[in-house]
Amino acid sequence: MIGAIGLSKHATDKCSFPSRFATAAAAGEIFFPQRSALKLDNHECSPAILNKVVTAGGEFSSFARAANMLEVLADVTISPMQVLRLTQEVGQELAAARDEAARRHQRRELPSSADSPVPIACVEMDGGRMRTRAEGHSTGVFDPQWKETKVACLWRMEGEDFEDDPHPEPPKCFTDATRVQRLVRQIKNSGSPHEDRPKEPAPAEPGPARHRRKRKERLWPPKRIFRTCVASMRDVHEFGPLVAAEAQRRGFYEAGRQVFLGDGDHKNWTVQKVHFPHFTPVTDFVHVVSYVYQAAGAVTSSFAAQWEQYQAWLRDCWQGRTSQVVRELQQWQERLGIVKVSELEDLDEADPRRIVSRTLTYLENNQDRMRYPEYRSRGLPVTSSLVESLIKQFNQRVKGTEKFWTRPEKAEAILQVRAALLSDDDRLRTHIVNRPGRSTRRRPSSPSSQK
Repeated sequence: MIGAIGLSKHATDKCSFPSRFATAAAAGEIFFPQRSALKLDNHECSPAILNKVVTAGGEFSSFARAANMLEVLADVTISPMQVLRLTQEVGQELAAARDEAARRHQRRELPSSADSPVPIACVEMDGGRMRTRAEGHSTGVFDPQWKETKVACLWRMEGEDFEDDPHPEPPKCFTDATRVQRLVRQIKNSGSPHEDRPKEPAPAEPGPARHRRKRKERLWPPKRIFRTCVASMRDVHEFGPLVAAEAQRRGFYEAGRQVFLGDGDHKNWTVQKVHFPHFTPVTDFVHVVSYVYQAAGAVTSSFAAQWEQYQAWLRDCWQGRTSQVVRELQQWQERLGIVKVSELEDLDEADPRRIVSRTLTYLENNQDRMRYPEYRSRGLPVTSSLVESLIKQFNQRVKGTEKFWTRPEKAEAILQVRAALLSDDDRLRTHIVNRPGRSTRRRPSSPSSQK
């Protein structure tokens, strides 16, 4: 039988699939009352096997590799096409359940499932990209397009509240030249225009005050406890309710401290203002680092001078003196020559006027969300690195030079399976176990129907 699957060591875990050569549905169905109790569906697949198949389909780099690993690791024989079908089917069911939760949240009917109060509720949002193709065509790639994926991770955290700033000096990761250069290249795909290396700063002298400060630094940032995530290809107005529903289910709206983190993209702050208005909005500090580093390189002539200027601006932003950096950039803008907004796109990417103007605009637009000493004293995180890492985990499965996902349903389906696998709530297994079985199954196709 085409697409047959089974677990050789456990007869009860066998499952099989209708022949792909059948051209007409069977006239009747066979009734077996135990099918519902065993959670068997149209594919004759038990929940245990279905969970293995869909997990493999969402974890491995391709459905062919998933089918191969299922046979090697679980004695499950299945075709790559059937792994694809089952993964997409479950993904579409997860999307439907997610949408229903969003509708219930909007009607104020969605209860919270939090077992205990949430000390710190952290929502981080960002976007990625994946390749898609048009549906309704034969084998091949038709109308290929890059589409934006929106991802939000919701972290339950716990940590102390402080009387003053627990980390007044920038972390070492932002004061190490090699790490900063690599960080900027990852975010901006560009490096320093200068080749020299900075001198290593002299180590601070130890003392009682410094030891007390180090002890507080170890208590910040807050400890991560539990993560769930939401992903979709829908626009920002449809994505917001999906994130809000997940936050409601996790008890985030009743949390003692609430924070919403994102980069400078206006779509992030649209979701925050509409669905999380009482959450403290925080602009990701890593993006601030990349902007001021590039601006420092644009107004200096050597790496040593760039590094000195960058460290000064870095410390100002970290310690809440963003207005000082804005004033200095405005002065540099006047020296270099102010360019109209309509003319900026015509300038070269490395033009100092363009770099300074973009950095100045970014800081001015996000200044109200850059009160970092205040956020740290409340024990809140100040970077969206967690969602940046999560997007990379999504990309490991959905992004590749030869991967084109059929839009919209099939692309949305793989995102739901991936989100379920990357969440800490065992969402995929729970959904599969709770799927209803069918008390009937199709009769085997007759030979005449296969002609």
